[in-house]
Amino acid sequence: MKRWVLHVDLDQFQAAVEVRRRPELDGLPIIVGGNGIPDEPRKVVTCASYPARKFGVHAGMPLRTAARKCPDATFLPLDTDAYDAASEEVMELMRGFGHPVEVWGWDEAYVGAELDGIVAAVDLAERIRDVVASETGLSCSVGISDNKQRAKVATGFGKPSGVYVLTDENWMAVMGDRNVDALWGVGPKTAKKLATMGITTVADLAATDATTLTSTFGPTTGLWILLLAKGGGDTEVSATPWVPRSRSHVITFPTDLTERSEMDSAVADLAHRTLTEVVEQHRVVTRVAVTVRTKTFYTRTKIRKLPAPSVDTETITATALDLLADFELDRPVRLLGVRLELAPPEGGY
Repeated sequence: MKRWVLHVDLDQFQAAVEVRRRPELDGLPIIVGGNGIPDEPRKVVTCASYPARKFGVHAGMPLRTAARKCPDATFLPLDTDAYDAASEEVMELMRGFGHPVEVWGWDEAYVGAELDGIVAAVDLAERIRDVVASETGLSCSVGISDNKQRAKVATGFGKPSGVYVLTDENWMAVMGDRNVDALWGVGPKTAKKLATMGITTVADLAATDATTLTSTFGPTTGLWILLLAKGGGDTEVSATPWVPRSRSHVITFPTDLTERSEMDSAVADLAHRTLTEVVEQHRVVTRVAVTVRTKTFYTRTKIRKLPAPSVDTETITATALDLLADFELDRPVRLLGVRLELAPPEGGY
């Protein structure tokens, strides 16, 4: 018996949920984001269906840009309640297989399973795909490996609606010539820094001496990216529910704010909305943070610890407004955010 890690990723999730309730959209370019208004300023694409992606539309792209690239697309607003319900439906089906399921978001989760060989692992992946498709109408891709990071990378090769296996046996053959940012966990900044060292591919990184990496990136990051390049990663899949350590709300304004009264009103509203969610979860606030982004994209966050843990609206709102007052608000404000950090629940995190 060997421990396998399966990464299950729902394909084009938000768009697929929309197609499920509006079948006439099947096969058409769909763009989900903001309020579903193509020319809505400062709103971005959350999900693009595969037909929309053929026009170059991708998540994170401004809706206006997406509309130029794919003017015939159907634009739809985010419906978080629908996505919550669809996600939970899928996760419950996966739990029904009797293995630990670690949920990582609306559209992805890890399954850990002790199985007798790769054939059994692939069989489990295919059964998950079949059950999810038949019971929900949604498709998923599954990556198989012995750790989370490698399984996550494998899923990308299985999309859409496929299964892919990455192990020690084929890791370097598949990944060796790829750029280092093909590794899950190596971002653009790290890749750029590695490039200055003459390290551009996964094989280059895997062959680099550990002391070279630790001297540049520090002992923790240096050893971690070396492990990733060699195909290593986290092996533990936990079914323990994730407990959030904070709640936050952010708003990007259609038009930059210049009046202090407008900024105060926006921060107070963000504080109220966030606190309402905290109270609903029976949690208590310990620290308040406010983020400001100006027209020039200068972004800073200020944070303050409360005298005592609280859910008092006046206390938390006043703290947020005091933090806002600490900023030099001499430029138009593009974005404001409020984050409430929470005391650990009973029993801890």
